[in-house]
Amino acid sequence: MSVSSALLSRRVAGGSCRLWCVIPSPRPLIHVRSASVAEPGRRRSNEEQLWEAAGYLPFTRARIGPFFQENPVLKNPFVEDALLRGYLKRHIPQEVILSDLCAFGEHVAKEVDGWGRECEVNPPRLVHFDPWGRRVDHIVTSHAWKRMKDLSAQEGLVAIGYERSFGEWSRVYQMSKLYLFSPSSGLYTCPLAMTDGAAKVIQSLGVSWPVEDAYSRLTTRHPERFWTSGQWMTERQGGSDVASGTETVAVPQTDGSYKLHGFKWFTSATDADMTLTLARVQDKTGATIPGSKGLSLFYAEVSRDEDGRLRGIEVQRLKDKLGTRQMPTAELLLDGLPARRLSEEGRGVSSIANMLTITRIHNSVSAAAAMRRVLQLARDYATRRTTFGKLLKDHPLHMQTLARMEVESRGAFLLVMDVCRLLGREESGVATEHDAHLLRLLTPVVKLYTGKQAVAVVSEGLESFGGQGYIEDTGLPGILRDAQVLSIWEGTTNVLSLDVLRCVARSSGMVLHAYFSHTKSLLAGASSVSSLAPAVTAVGGALCELEEFVQVAATRAPSYLELAARDLAYSLARIYTGALLIDHACWKGASPSDTYAALRWCEQDLCPVARNQRRGHYDSNTSLDAALVFDQSIQG
Repeated sequence: MSVSSALLSRRVAGGSCRLWCVIPSPRPLIHVRSASVAEPGRRRSNEEQLWEAAGYLPFTRARIGPFFQENPVLKNPFVEDALLRGYLKRHIPQEVILSDLCAFGEHVAKEVDGWGRECEVNPPRLVHFDPWGRRVDHIVTSHAWKRMKDLSAQEGLVAIGYERSFGEWSRVYQMSKLYLFSPSSGLYTCPLAMTDGAAKVIQSLGVSWPVEDAYSRLTTRHPERFWTSGQWMTERQGGSDVASGTETVAVPQTDGSYKLHGFKWFTSATDADMTLTLARVQDKTGATIPGSKGLSLFYAEVSRDEDGRLRGIEVQRLKDKLGTRQMPTAELLLDGLPARRLSEEGRGVSSIANMLTITRIHNSVSAAAAMRRVLQLARDYATRRTTFGKLLKDHPLHMQTLARMEVESRGAFLLVMDVCRLLGREESGVATEHDAHLLRLLTPVVKLYTGKQAVAVVSEGLESFGGQGYIEDTGLPGILRDAQVLSIWEGTTNVLSLDVLRCVARSSGMVLHAYFSHTKSLLAGASSVSSLAPAVTAVGGALCELEEFVQVAATRAPSYLELAARDLAYSLARIYTGALLIDHACWKGASPSDTYAALRWCEQDLCPVARNQRRGHYDSNTSLDAALVFDQSIQG
């Protein structure tokens, strides 16, 4: 009798008939090699010895089977991104840029991505007191976080935008590099965004004392001199409403400086070397001016006295956040923080407008980068994971899902890069009035739309890894947690939608005129390309619907447009993105995939504001929305 027959007989004789009793012929069992098959001090049973003698080991304790899933591999994100390479070859085909980005992409994949993971698993911590009881408020960050700072300087991740070695395309070059860096940066792109924004504000107000040295440090390539900047605007009442929510006061000093007193509820990159912040100047009686007219912009350096105490700052606590855990974010009490006023008194809000433009564009770059990164990993995983007898890449439904994500990612990238192009034109002095209007309109649009896209696409991306997408130590869930901040920071979707309306009103509609004019010019360039005809027709039709909506809305009460604001912003984004995809598919180096992406994008509802207008969504009594939300009634 064979060993397997003996085992079967023992089971039947014992009255414990199990599944294998009814199998007509024995199935081959998997042989699992194990260095240790029994716990120390435990004697194997006769049955186990029979199994082992036959070379068959069941799944018990340490024996977990022979299959281990290969993890997705991050390859050079520049080499792996055909759209990025195509876009750059079309617009700035300079070998020095392409070579730099390729080398940087290799560095990101081989080394920097590991630093980013270290920042995630070793988040910042706050040490309030030294061993002898002295208050020090030290924010301790990982070694990798410090390496990110040096790398940022060496690679010119801020400097490129201010050196302007490539004229109007310098911002596209800079943001392309940040696009490669962002998903691996351990969120270091956040302090870089605020650093870039601070440099932009200083530049716009005039690079002179007391911020001349600070500007030099913010834009240097030398790590030993490089500074990052914080952005300490948000207070307990504030959020986006800084006009009524800012309580911090600035007390004038005899030397012309100020001391700031107040509580900053949310300060990003709190380990920065300097910061820009808003406060209300007190007069001799201690009174301040309410509203935005009372706000001024101040510059302050973060420093310590001879005893190691922060000058004029107490760190109350670090924020415990859903994502962005790599970056120190804190509540600060400003208790006599030395500062200098940068803006004219009462012109603080208008002075930070340039900062918001920069940080919102950085936010959008991070959103597009998160989408691209999860797709690159999902694509690689699809060539490694076998299920139901074949690789994921050979399952048409899986490929359809990834293709839909790819279309969203491509649309986001082109939308972001076009805004970067407009910024570069403005900064290099070649922008037309038309360009300036378009930049003003599209900045809030690109931020609000890509922020929502990123959450949806990254969530779908995690699902493409199955259960592993939900396991923290794969590093994948962190991509989704970090993406969630993108629709919140620097203005939520609704706040930015209302900003779009303000932009239209303040320009007397000129921003919309620029939008319609440029979109039509993009479509005109594709009028003779037959393969793109369905997409051109779809975008053209949606553009007409949008124009009709604007004409109707102009005759209605302000509340009508306010209700439509979110759908209007989405329509502006989808139509313009469709036109950009069509335009990119027309250039001589375009691939069939560029055409296919344009066609697929334009299959969706490009003008939701027109559809909802026809349904009367903006005419209805808004009290019905409130009644629905707060409905507590029980029928019957």
